[in-house]
Amino acid sequence: MKKKNIIVLSAVSAMVLSSVPFSVSADDELIYGTMNIPYNDFYSAEFGESKNAYEVDAFSSATTSKWSKNDIGGLFEGTYNQANDDGTGQILGVTYPVALTQAELDSLGENNYGFTAVDYVPPAYKIVTVNDDGVSFSAVQDSEPVTAEGSAVKLGTSTPWGDYLIDIENPPEMGAVYGALIKTSDGNTYAMRHEENIWRGEIAWSSGIVTSEPHGNTLSYENFESLMGSTINEIVFITLDGYTTVATDTYVPVKFAGEVVIENSKSGTGKTSMTLSGFPDDFVKSYSVDSDGFIVSDTEISYTDILPSSYTLTISDKNGKYADITSDFVLSSDSMPAKYSDGKLIRADDADESDFANFVKNIAEVTVNGTKYAASGRGATKIIGDDGTIDFSASARGENIFDGSGNYSIAVSATGYNTVLDIEVKAEEQIQPTSPEVVQPTSPGNVQPATTARNTSAVSSKNAVSNAGNSGSSANKSDSPKTGSAGVVLPLAVMTLAGTSVLVFRKKKNN
Repeated sequence: MKKKNIIVLSAVSAMVLSSVPFSVSADDELIYGTMNIPYNDFYSAEFGESKNAYEVDAFSSATTSKWSKNDIGGLFEGTYNQANDDGTGQILGVTYPVALTQAELDSLGENNYGFTAVDYVPPAYKIVTVNDDGVSFSAVQDSEPVTAEGSAVKLGTSTPWGDYLIDIENPPEMGAVYGALIKTSDGNTYAMRHEENIWRGEIAWSSGIVTSEPHGNTLSYENFESLMGSTINEIVFITLDGYTTVATDTYVPVKFAGEVVIENSKSGTGKTSMTLSGFPDDFVKSYSVDSDGFIVSDTEISYTDILPSSYTLTISDKNGKYADITSDFVLSSDSMPAKYSDGKLIRADDADESDFANFVKNIAEVTVNGTKYAASGRGATKIIGDDGTIDFSASARGENIFDGSGNYSIAVSATGYNTVLDIEVKAEEQIQPTSPEVVQPTSPGNVQPATTARNTSAVSSKNAVSNAGNSGSSANKSDSPKTGSAGVVLPLAVMTLAGTSVLVFRKKKNN
């Protein structure tokens, strides 16, 4: 473990004055503080001898709040920004420790980059130089840079945040990330900006295939096109402690605007057609489906004894040059292998146990008294358990889904099943009490169910997938709780009862 201690400036000054020639003027002594450094100035010296050095612009955000979260612990801690009239904003650069002479600071006047003095020597800082040519900022001065031990790079090629996404497995302890650099074996360096590229320890970027992301931000890809086909050998994080480097040997496979169109079809045994377009001539195709029982050729997918569901085809390049391209397709059935009984879904009389279990596994949406709840994906609400039991205490967005009346219309939809399971749950007739005793509530097993099934959709005719628009996603893929229980009658007596930014420097340590 190695430490960088915070040293009171007065002590440092005394040491410096005792060790330098007496002729040195006080004007030549370094003073320390922080400055708001624009991205381009922050990264300019970090490119070093990189062959692809470029100007790094401010980041314009289409969101109305995320860009402003720059406080300690915030999404983009250490950045500084500017608001627009419409509530959107720009992340302009980084507030980072600097060192310069008093004379240089005085020469800047009011244009001093928001300089705020500190009374200690920061563990890492940039040296500011002021001359007739303007102001420049050095690379980070870090006498003890860290190389992470035990960390690994995981590169993904299917992400809504661009074309590529890097996660660091077993990441080093380093606090907030003030900047990041990707360095490749061919001598190039790529600078990363917050929100577009740096997000919660991840790094993402576009190389020109996916050019926008879910928040509505247009992705800048021109400076990253040359990353495709390169090998990343270092990822360098810039923190208040200086540099932390993760060494790697990660190839960035080439992406392309290819398209896969797969016809949806019936489950069971059969085949469906497939067309491919936009594939490079030197792409040597290898096919795989995320389930057994499939055989794939260049024009069709055949299958045997396949249950209804959505499946994913992956096309890989045998030579490893290109990124995988994926496409989803649905094999469906008009059958309904489930029915309702005593508070849960159970197997229908004429259904196989495997088909019933498959229906429950594929539940995609549950509608309760007209309100729809997604049962899978991001923000899903778990209403029906893996064994089919309905959770009548489930809540969503702070509200109980079931109002306690005991009367519920429930519709259950599952991917691959064209028939919707409709359930009508009715409370038993209430008997008014003749004494001030509370009638015990009914349980889900004391309600009278009515179960019906309705076919709401036919098999889709096509499932077009374009890697240019969605990284290979399927085109047809698409928070005062209320309380109460059925049959509760409360006595009247019960019913009427009322009743300025701080920079935190962290100790470095080898991992």
